[in-house]
Order: sequence, then C-alpha cells, then structure tokens
Amino acid sequence: MSEITNDAEFRKALDGLDATRQRQVGARFVENVIALCSDHRIARALKVAGDSEVTQEELADALKTARATTFDCHARCGSEGDWSEQAGYFVARAATAALTPIGQMPSGPAWQAALSSRMAQTSKSIVTGDDTAGQEAKQQYRILSEFLNS
Repeated sequence: MSEITNDAEFRKALDGLDATRQRQVGARFVENVIALCSDHRIARALKVAGDSEVTQEELADALKTARATTFDCHARCGSEGDWSEQAGYFVARAATAALTPIGQMPSGPAWQAALSSRMAQTSKSIVTGDDTAGQEAKQQYRILSEFLNS
C-alpha cells in the first residue's frame, strides 16, 4: 500500500476495513489526541478498542463507559464553551465512535473517530492559537498508512 495523502484515499482505505480493523485504527486515531482528555476512563476504553483479542462483552462495557464519559465531558464544557473541556469532549466522542459497531455509526466508526479527533485538535487550536487542526489529518494519514503496511 502506498502512502495516503488526502481524505479521498483515506476514506476509501477506511471503507475497505472490516469491523475489527476499523475499531483498531480508530483507537489509534484517538490515542494520537488522548492527551487532550483528562478523563482516565477514555484511556481504559481505548485499551479495549485496540485489543484484537477482546470479547464482545468487553467491547460493550467499554462502549458504555465511553458514552457515559462523553456526556460527562459535555457537561463540563458548560454554556461558556470552555474550549479545553470541549477538546476532551471530542476525544471522548472519538473513542465512542471507535467502539461503536459498524452499521450503527454513519460513515463508519473509524471515519467518525478521525473526524472527532480532528475536532479535538481544532478546539485545542482555539485555546492555544496554534494551527494544529490541519496537522491532525496528516497524522491520521500516516497512522492509517502504517497500520495498513504492518
């Protein structure tokens, strides 16, 4: 597989993955932004998402935890729109997407995990003033290329 350099190639490659591989690469996208979420439950859910030997029960429990964390993170953002907390919310959403079974997530779980991870970086960019949002897509292209080549 050659290097992925744009969203069209990225989506095509993601669409070609089965449910397990979508979950695993989605977890890798989230791991790339995990530092933006202070809630330790997401890190635990990601370990489950990335595990190739995980049971359906463990996946269901991790998904339930990720969903609950998403609601908690959303509440912490508050009506003031704390962008640091908003970044954590998007990381939690990305983890939830990665853990969601194919067919229950529009456009596929890995794509949704990628988009929410990008939104987490966008939120961080608003706080810091650094343009890190565009760099996240390039990081994801690299992550997916490495995943497919391994």
